[in-house]
Amino acid sequence: MEHQTVRTSPAGSARPLSAAYDTALLDLDGVVYAGGAAITHAVESLLTAREGGMRLAYVTNNALRPPEVVAEHITELGVPTEASEVINSAQAVARLIAEQHPEGSKVLVIGGEGLRIALRERGLVPVESAEDEPAAVVQGYGGPDLQWSRFAEASYAIARGVPWYASNTDLTIPSGRGIAPGNGAAVEVVRIATGAEPQVAGKPLPPMHRETILRTGAEHPLVVGDRLDTDIEGAYNGQVDSLLVLTGVTDGAQLLAARPEHRPTYVDADLRGMLTGQPEVVAEGDGFRCGGWTARAGESLELDGEGEPLDGLRALCAAAWTHAGAGVCELDSGKVLARLGL
Repeated sequence: MEHQTVRTSPAGSARPLSAAYDTALLDLDGVVYAGGAAITHAVESLLTAREGGMRLAYVTNNALRPPEVVAEHITELGVPTEASEVINSAQAVARLIAEQHPEGSKVLVIGGEGLRIALRERGLVPVESAEDEPAAVVQGYGGPDLQWSRFAEASYAIARGVPWYASNTDLTIPSGRGIAPGNGAAVEVVRIATGAEPQVAGKPLPPMHRETILRTGAEHPLVVGDRLDTDIEGAYNGQVDSLLVLTGVTDGAQLLAARPEHRPTYVDADLRGMLTGQPEVVAEGDGFRCGGWTARAGESLELDGEGEPLDGLRALCAAAWTHAGAGVCELDSGKVLARLGL
């Protein structure tokens, strides 16, 4: 797959992003809500974007909850949502399995109800034991109460040569109490036990992006997320634009050090960024200017000026990303970011 030119600066947009793109492909945890509660400004931003004509779709690697349950949750937060507007990695991995195994095939499920529902939709039969002679094993996030014995059941089947699939490999998942182990951590348990490698469907890999486009019909989508290694890399792999919001797991230092496939098209504080244009970052002398800030990179990162802190971050991104080859991204950026309060 040919990828876009390596990004060396956040892009600008004269139009509000909600007008420049037909569909927002929104991550949930860390973007719309955290610990079940709506993130500040999320509800009103989503309602305003939709009223302006932008379609909303919610794209999550969490395979535990069925789309109907997720839609009810978003609706309760204040954004009326249909189940058809929720796309999860369970659906993506179920399609992947169905393309490789005939209808009626048994699939050993290590995960929650969301996986079972998605498999049945594809004509596959969920089973619970390696002794049920499954044609495949599928592993997805099963919540904090998933029993350790389920990992052993997967290992028994995989050791017999049964193909192994994973909905996603996110190592962590946000919770109301902090960061908890995600499905990727559980996948590592089975990998250690078996030495096998699963086929993975979820973000940032192509099966998830394909599932999203098939279900939404988006022609000019904007991926909106908080994680560089799933949301932003997924947009990169799908060759579509992305908006990183700083309401989840990614902080300023991680953004400055981002590898090319982890560099978002746009950066903003929260979902209000969908409703506005984005300022241009321009080269100026040996540095980059955005708003009232100028940033340079050499043996260290330098920042001069004042004004909107996010403009300073955008200028710093341009300086760091342009000079990544010189090792600037390995520098401690805490001091310069502290000036912006980021």
